[in-house]
Amino acid sequence: MEPARGELRASGGAESLLGELEVRVQDVVRVSSWWERHGVDCAILALSLLALPPGFLCLRSENLLAFALGVTILGVCHYTLTVKGSHLATHGALTESKRWSKIWVLFFVEVCTSFTAEHAKYGHVKMHHGYTNVLGLGDSSTWRLPCLNRYVYMFLAPLLIPIITPLVAVERLREVELGTALRTLGLISLGLYSHYWLLLNVSGFQSPSSALVCMLITRSLLAHPYLHVNIFQHIGLPMFSRDKKPQRIHMMSLGVLNLPRLPVLDWAFGHSLISCHVEHHLFPRLSDNMCLKVKPVVSQFLREKQLPYNEDSYLARFRLFLHHYEELMVQTPPITELVGLQ
Repeated sequence: MEPARGELRASGGAESLLGELEVRVQDVVRVSSWWERHGVDCAILALSLLALPPGFLCLRSENLLAFALGVTILGVCHYTLTVKGSHLATHGALTESKRWSKIWVLFFVEVCTSFTAEHAKYGHVKMHHGYTNVLGLGDSSTWRLPCLNRYVYMFLAPLLIPIITPLVAVERLREVELGTALRTLGLISLGLYSHYWLLLNVSGFQSPSSALVCMLITRSLLAHPYLHVNIFQHIGLPMFSRDKKPQRIHMMSLGVLNLPRLPVLDWAFGHSLISCHVEHHLFPRLSDNMCLKVKPVVSQFLREKQLPYNEDSYLARFRLFLHHYEELMVQTPPITELVGLQ
């Protein structure tokens, strides 16, 4: 069956709009320095690595404030490396070198995050970005746990993320080749044991159990906003069917939401996951700093063309999900059909 002329015009119009936006964004990227394109974010990750020794040393102190400072440093650094670092590495946004991109993916995803590089790239880059808010493909359904009530999910479930992540990774090793599985298992073990060893031998913990508890505390320090951000920015927005998904620019402008700038989360998670999520979904290979730089261009363009540019506060989304938990996180979301835009 041939597509209707109206559908062809809509498709061509959407492609033209996206092409026009790409030209504007590329003009900004072209005049940006290496420091703006990659350097700022690499510096943040380097500072996080350099802050780890002081963090471990603070845990040696018997002073409660110094100990709390150590936990805070290690917790923030952990999320900067595992969320910001893994996210940028998975998208190849840390460097223009393919060889170094592969190395950074293994380091940030497998050593730091205790997850599998292959599944991170497939699930996030190919599925979530390729089929944003398409039911059964990139609809963020992996974040739904209908068996949990709203209070357990929003307040207690995030604390289990550091435990669940490596367990899920090990379970998915069955789907990869033996060599890849052994590499992943080795790198995950290296990351976890290094953390444990440093707590015993640098921070001076006297028992394995106390070191493991400290690992859990630091690795869950920002678990609540991490879980919340992942559901706030897609769930509750228009969802699409596989056979009637809209063109890319409509899919991203309708199905993605920006939160306001939040200093700690901007640092630990990155602008592309917080205040520039729309920009990130439209241009996923841009670094966090570049997403922030092109944000005025993207927001102005979408508003000029009378396309949605979704923004909301963290607190407003939190209240929405708490009050409408059943509708948003348990029930199957309704499909949005855009006449003439599929």
